[in-house]
Amino acid sequence: MKTRITELLGIEYPIIQGGMAWVAEHNLAAAVSAAGGLGLIGGASASGDIVRNEIRKAKELTDKPVGVNVMLMSPYADEVAQVVVEEGIKVVTTGAGNPEKYMDLWKSAGVKVIPVVASVALAKRMAKYGADAVIAEGCESGGHIGEQTTMSLVPQVVDAVEVPVIAAGGVADGRGFAAAMMLGAEAVQIGTRFVASKEAVVHANYKERIIKAKDIDSEVTGRSYGHPIRVLRNQMTREYLRMEKEGAAFEELEHLTLGSLRKAVVDGDMANGSVMAGQIAGLIKDEKSCEEIIKDIMTQAEALLKIQ
Repeated sequence: MKTRITELLGIEYPIIQGGMAWVAEHNLAAAVSAAGGLGLIGGASASGDIVRNEIRKAKELTDKPVGVNVMLMSPYADEVAQVVVEEGIKVVTTGAGNPEKYMDLWKSAGVKVIPVVASVALAKRMAKYGADAVIAEGCESGGHIGEQTTMSLVPQVVDAVEVPVIAAGGVADGRGFAAAMMLGAEAVQIGTRFVASKEAVVHANYKERIIKAKDIDSEVTGRSYGHPIRVLRNQMTREYLRMEKEGAAFEELEHLTLGSLRKAVVDGDMANGSVMAGQIAGLIKDEKSCEEIIKDIMTQAEALLKIQ
């Protein structure tokens, strides 16, 4: 399947792996890229040296394009932005901020810049400042979210900008992929489904929690302070929502969740960890390789879209 995104990024399938903190490291990124999608190394709050090391390890595993997700709120964002150029990365996605300050640096180095947006206004601004495409992410996604659903956001962004649009949030199989294409997207970004992949280096408890998740297991914490985060319900979320309802100070809530993502991903603490996952978790029933996941999605989608 060829779209403007496959042509822009030099990939076989219009599938991008989300740049998930603590999850999107070199093994997963390389596996997705080798399978024909675009794997991303999640910069998160890592230093430039750590990201550089991850990039080099990924390149040892595949000669296919691998991208980097730059979290703009990171104290190391300036370092990571420079490392991307020095290591010859050709695709960057950005989140948690505005990448305008890095546009000249990246564009002069031939880097394709694809910001994540949660509104039409931000999509238009990013396109104006030179973004090569945008990722319209609905609130079905795991982790930090906006307010609009993928179903409502994607077509509005498609209508508002000339650059290609990638749909994110609520896509885990060929049906979701086909739906995104019908909304006008030219690729999808997938996170939660790849967490439950064989190549994802996360704790087995985390994968098992996603695989066993029901449709009602998704909760959003942090709405009262404007930092909504979608996770799977557990002891920590119950305590957080109770404190939030009682008007706890932002600092108290921050203390409760300090290091909680690492607890889930690395330590496998499903009671106190922040088990980030999208609403689509209830659809995921098994662990497969990245190649199997991508082939299953494309086979189902092509049948639905009647692509020969």
